[in-house]
Amino acid sequence: MNETFIPASDYTRKKWYVIDCQGKQLGRISSSIVGLLSGKGKSYYHPAFDTGDYVILINAEALTVDRHIERVHVFRPGRPGSSLKRIVNGLPQQIIEKCIYGMMPNGLAKKQLSKRLKIYQGATHPHAAQNPIQIDDIETFTN
Repeated sequence: MNETFIPASDYTRKKWYVIDCQGKQLGRISSSIVGLLSGKGKSYYHPAFDTGDYVILINAEALTVDRHIERVHVFRPGRPGSSLKRIVNGLPQQIIEKCIYGMMPNGLAKKQLSKRLKIYQGATHPHAAQNPIQIDDIETFTN
């Protein structure tokens, strides 16, 4: 008789990663972060369970975003004149969260995104007690 392995979603298996956004592109770094948040690189990945890790982004203001494209967010659809609001590039946390949220698959990992993704504008963060792992090249990183 075969037994199906179902991973336990306990706190001891979750790791913390620090990613420096200095000079990186938004889309490329976001697609790599989605894999870390959902836990797809782990050998015990299961889509119905939360096996993802914590991600800390530092220097979020130095992230490269297309400056030529004007970003617009619809706040109240159907209301003429007040529904479209321009998003300026001065809010990097909101732009990064929206980009990563749109790339994540529907499920438990997407619902708990705000708990596991920490974004900071400077080079310092208050999560030194969790012993985060520094990732230099996110595109070639495998957990």
